Amino acid sequence: MTSASPQDQPGNARMLPDEGHVSAAVADAVAERAGHLFGLMGNGNAHFISRLTRRGFAFTSARHESATVAMADAYHRATGGVAAATTTYGAGFTNAYTTLAEARIARIPLVLVVGDAPAAGRRNFDVDQTKAAEAVGVTTLVAHPGNAAEITHRAFDLAVQTVQPVIVAIPYDVATAPLTDPEPLEPLPGKAVWPPEETDLDRVADLLASAKRPVVIAGRGVVLADAAAPLKEIGDRLGALFMTSVMAINAFDSEWDLGVAGGFTRRHRLEVARQADVVLVVGASMNIFQTRYGTLFPEGTRIIRVDNEPDEKHPIVVDYIRSDIRPFLDGLLKRVEPPASTWRQEIPEVAEAEFRSSHPIEDPVEFGPDGRLNPRAVVAALEDILPAERSVVMDGGHFIGWAPMYLSVPDPHAMILVGTAFQSIGMGFGSAAGVSVARPDRTTVLVSGDGGGLMGLADFETFLRATRRGVLIVLNDSAYGAELHQYAAKGLHNQAMLIDEVDFAAVGCALGAKGAKAHTLADLKELTAWLATGDDGVFVLDVAISQQVVAEFMAESVAIKK
Repeated sequence: MTSASPQDQPGNARMLPDEGHVSAAVADAVAERAGHLFGLMGNGNAHFISRLTRRGFAFTSARHESATVAMADAYHRATGGVAAATTTYGAGFTNAYTTLAEARIARIPLVLVVGDAPAAGRRNFDVDQTKAAEAVGVTTLVAHPGNAAEITHRAFDLAVQTVQPVIVAIPYDVATAPLTDPEPLEPLPGKAVWPPEETDLDRVADLLASAKRPVVIAGRGVVLADAAAPLKEIGDRLGALFMTSVMAINAFDSEWDLGVAGGFTRRHRLEVARQADVVLVVGASMNIFQTRYGTLFPEGTRIIRVDNEPDEKHPIVVDYIRSDIRPFLDGLLKRVEPPASTWRQEIPEVAEAEFRSSHPIEDPVEFGPDGRLNPRAVVAALEDILPAERSVVMDGGHFIGWAPMYLSVPDPHAMILVGTAFQSIGMGFGSAAGVSVARPDRTTVLVSGDGGGLMGLADFETFLRATRRGVLIVLNDSAYGAELHQYAAKGLHNQAMLIDEVDFAAVGCALGAKGAKAHTLADLKELTAWLATGDDGVFVLDVAISQQVVAEFMAESVAIKK
């Protein structure tokens, strides 16, 4: 940041250009409520950003507006705190639209401060940003001289209460307007509560008592409700096995955890899970991916879902109970008694280290049919190479099928997939930058495909700049793998599905990182050697993977759509 001019120094009478107006009031409220601001400056938010950076507030600039919201989204996923992002109006706002839609569908509480068209009327290059935001289900609150601070605080309150992104818009012609007397806001309606019903508690306790092979599944709702401990105790009393959604991975920290439920479930763990007779699902949506397209459990399994979200009428869920999660689990815990014998006693191998390790992998060969590396073998090897204290961040794409299967993480905030909710790619570099800012104590491991990596290339530099110590793994199949396996396999012409080989390690080195291209498993020693140095910075490992190895979740998706 440049030094202040003489007239801006303390003690001079002249007011600084970023004080005493609408943008300053919004900035001061953001400083009270958020730990970091992610953004890109333009005409519509210059005064807002200047107010924060002048006072030393933590700010990370993106190189493309798409990354502003992706960084804030990932910051929340890595910390649980509400984050803030900012763009200018018009193209700045629309450039962030995809990542905003992802945050809305994924239910990420964040506040996006944007410039907007003048309150006096739109110019020829303005768009109706409020309606555009409404189209993806995002609420816009407008700041003006009488409410700037109050409306910004309202945005943070609303984001927390609804677990959704909220926009604060600053019309261009009031950005530097002097503040007027505050206008009181209507009180924010209280959040709906769903206390547990005694009859539901009794019924679920009876169903669990009758189970011979119970499984307990935790979703993100358990993490948000800080309810992993009572749910784990319920499972331990029953002698149940555990599973989680991706956003609750390792929530139980138990040797009896079978891992992620759904398309990322390891085959040998899936064989065990499919023996369940009663399944208690808490705080997970049980969408088609989590249910493995309805095949996660066999027909006839009694599945009970408890959540404070509306019932989505999933065909495999037999019982749905709407209740706030923590009170329900506290009540259920009082009713659950240990059985005389448990399923765990019949399958002690589940708790052994070998069963829970990344080995043996499903497909142990080093190379695919085309002579390029087998991604399963690569990612399984990385489990033992990468530092254990890590955050694993993934872009969207076919390649996501392997890291959640083979890479372990310390807690649910350390496995971060930004883009899967909206089925988007290209958010990886921004997401990883947000995680690096949020958790600099951990090694940030970004796993990307080549298609998504090229789409988000502008913020490769942002990731390098924001990361104390990180590793970029590019699973490079020289293709848009999802399209290749869904459509080329059906006979569509593949020209548009292929990508000329790009060496991301070379690109990273040009930007100041270290890196290597891997064509064999022996080439992974380059990463091992760099990690052994303890140096800060980022290492880029571009792995030439096979186009002919299909991830399990993709194979099942293709099969179900035939």
